[in-house]
Amino acid sequence: MDSLDAFATGKLEALEAGRLRRTLVPTERGSGAAAARRGRTLVSFSCNDYLGLSHHPRVIAAAQAAVASHGAGSGGSRLVTGDHPYLGALEDGLARHKGTEAALVFGSGYLANLGITPALAGRGDLVLLDALSHACMWAGARLTGARVLTFRHNDPGDLAAQLAEHRPHYGRALVLTERVFSMDGDRAPLGDILGIAETFDAWTLVDDAHGIGVVEDGPRAPLEMGTLSKALGSYGGYLCASRPVIDLMTSRARSFVYTTGLPPASAAAALEALTILEAEPDRRARPLTLARRFTARLGLPEAESAVVPVLVGEAQAALDISAALEASGFLVVAIRPPTVPAGTARLRVAFSAAHDEAQVDALAEAVAVLTGRA
Repeated sequence: MDSLDAFATGKLEALEAGRLRRTLVPTERGSGAAAARRGRTLVSFSCNDYLGLSHHPRVIAAAQAAVASHGAGSGGSRLVTGDHPYLGALEDGLARHKGTEAALVFGSGYLANLGITPALAGRGDLVLLDALSHACMWAGARLTGARVLTFRHNDPGDLAAQLAEHRPHYGRALVLTERVFSMDGDRAPLGDILGIAETFDAWTLVDDAHGIGVVEDGPRAPLEMGTLSKALGSYGGYLCASRPVIDLMTSRARSFVYTTGLPPASAAAALEALTILEAEPDRRARPLTLARRFTARLGLPEAESAVVPVLVGEAQAALDISAALEASGFLVVAIRPPTVPAGTARLRVAFSAAHDEAQVDALAEAVAVLTGRA
């Protein structure tokens, strides 16, 4: 065994010992929250398809028409030949939805966060992140070369204290947080955060990946990014902001400049999904309604979003409960460190407009039995 394979094998053995090794499981998704794994049909409570739009006939038809008219791929970066018409139409729609002057579509939400923060901050600047910010926000912050600090999760007081202490010593400052936190399902106190950031002349970037289309009420940040792959049922990322900021990103966000443009089918599907979600408020309200039905039946804190964590503790325990739920016909994937802090392995339950009340009640009963809440 050469040194590279020896290194990889040793790392894998350590991950296996901690029950933290990841493996791929082929999954066939269908309409109505259906998923098939290992030859069994399951009801999925792990998909981020919050509005059930990835299988909506109009969304599928829009993607098919885009492929037929513009091909399977964009053919190049957007600054070369990849700026097909669907992208401009989608950006116009996203900007209108968010109430901003402009928008820019990236290849994914991860790529958006890799590009946005480094285009705005560098050495001699300050970036402050909520302690539970998504990995891609951390990655973008670290690429800046700026001083990177954290503030306690959803704690405006700690943010204010950090800015008061450190802001005078740096040039530009950014505050990074999420509207809905992907693993906890709770919502940031954005009004407070935006007010504090403005007081200290810091620019706020909000990741709205898990909020758009479901719970995006309240104040908007000057930098609103998100993904097309969850409530919008497609794939890609975006930033909504002022026209000068978007023009700067077009020239300076490396993850935009140096990647191939989003395929026509993905952009067309997201644009049609955006049209549907704006026209159907009942669809948008349904995931939160179902999530609150679930938390009420289990005696959990009332859901703030379509995501509900059921904390278990150790990784093996979460894996065992997930396997038992799968045996009962439910797909609820166990979430383990380092995605979440050590000792907080959990079931991450995601609710969709595609679920019905009977499915939610049946899952609640199964979880109650397996976690001792019955």
